[in-house]
Amino acid sequence: MTAGGATPGLVRADAWLTHRLEGLLGRLPIGWLQLRHSRTRLLSAVGGVAFAGLLVLMQLGFQGALLGSIALPYRALDAHLLISASDMNTLSDASPIARARLMQALSVPGVSAVTPLHLGRLDWRQDDGTLRTLDVVGFEPTTMPLRSEGIRRQQPALAEADTVMIDARTRGIDRAKLRAFTPEATLVLELRGQRIQVTGHFEIGGGFAADGYLLASDQTFLRLFPSRSAGAPNLGLVKLQPGADPATVAVALRQRFGMADDVKVRTLKEAIAADQRFQQTQRPVGLIFGFGVVMGALVGIVIVYQVLSSDVADHLREYATLKAVGYPGRFFLGIVFEEAVILGVLGFVPGLLVSVGLYAVVAAQTGLPMELTAARAGAVLVGTVFMCTLAGALATRRLARADPAELF
Repeated sequence: MTAGGATPGLVRADAWLTHRLEGLLGRLPIGWLQLRHSRTRLLSAVGGVAFAGLLVLMQLGFQGALLGSIALPYRALDAHLLISASDMNTLSDASPIARARLMQALSVPGVSAVTPLHLGRLDWRQDDGTLRTLDVVGFEPTTMPLRSEGIRRQQPALAEADTVMIDARTRGIDRAKLRAFTPEATLVLELRGQRIQVTGHFEIGGGFAADGYLLASDQTFLRLFPSRSAGAPNLGLVKLQPGADPATVAVALRQRFGMADDVKVRTLKEAIAADQRFQQTQRPVGLIFGFGVVMGALVGIVIVYQVLSSDVADHLREYATLKAVGYPGRFFLGIVFEEAVILGVLGFVPGLLVSVGLYAVVAAQTGLPMELTAARAGAVLVGTVFMCTLAGALATRRLARADPAELF
């Protein structure tokens, strides 16, 4: 230990950082030296910035998981265009459409096939009493509405009555037990008072509204949802002929439907973007995540402002003396900005490290697509530095108004 109580390693790191900042700034790093002088205040400020950065990173992670989970089922569909009810905002609220509309679409040049898809949602009570919400997708077993080769290999078994395939990434289920079943030891689900046999599994993953997915034949689907009709599916999956342009065919389909306002035609990309936009702006969960990002930024600004404002107040006489001998205002602004940038960078690092661990924990426990991308981390770093710089600019207002003659 040194006389000041610091370890030799910290002393060397301090000296190295001071030397680097001096070379970078072309002058003595006054801002860093002032921050370093009060280690308690420095640690408090770094902790506050780290907390604010962590809050923003987690809120962005949840928002990204929301958008990612919305896109997952769309990307599993083997289609170029979607025909849906005009009031559809999300897959779960798609109203039924007349099957005759899908027959009309087959007459449009460029269309190769149109597959009807039934969508529903139900609760499954497990043996331990817990409930799992499942989105059910029904289709004719002879069609190929999904891209997965694994699903297509297992799909013929759905022709049997009261059979389903279950999403192995469904939240809260025993995945080992699910993957271990055999024809001799089948898994049976109690769904709406009916015994439904699981014949296979696949992987999509749940979202914020449902825990996972079930695939069923259209006949099994109608037994689970007796109020639904075979002549009124929720979606029409449009496959195009080789070389056909999706945008051109979409225009032709809209013209074929004429003035009818009961259906709309979109590409998968357009449908995903519309669903994500609706969830972000109209549903509470999307608004909450956006509000959390704003709150995290405000927390960081307040903490850094308090630290820098106190630092300016503590050294106001010194600053006033330098001001009296002719140092310009930008010199003092540069010192405070130097402190702000240092606090931003130092606070971002621990916030990032903690968020990496939390992302992994949340993804493992919930199955949500939580991913900390380099672009997101970089954006939060830039935002953190900007946040601290803004707080520094606010903290220098008192110094700008200070009159050296009134301080002595």
